[in-house]
Amino acid sequence: MIKSAELFDEAVSLPVEIRTQLVDKLLRSLHPVQKEIDKLWAAEAEKRVEEIKSGKVKTIPGDEVFKKILGR
Repeated sequence: MIKSAELFDEAVSLPVEIRTQLVDKLLRSLHPVQKEIDKLWAAEAEKRVEEIKSGKVKTIPGDEVFKKILGR
């Protein structure tokens, strides 16, 4: 049986592209893709972009938001 330290050493010795793929697969195993939720978030993002473009909502510059937060 391979020990975790050996596995880690072997993993970090891989080329960057392979390590990136490994990290992606490991993260996906922890947080599986939920297509329905992803679709809902994409629809929400599109709705918000349209609201901004149409002028229905007003954006607030980030520095103003942080200044207000820090002022609390």
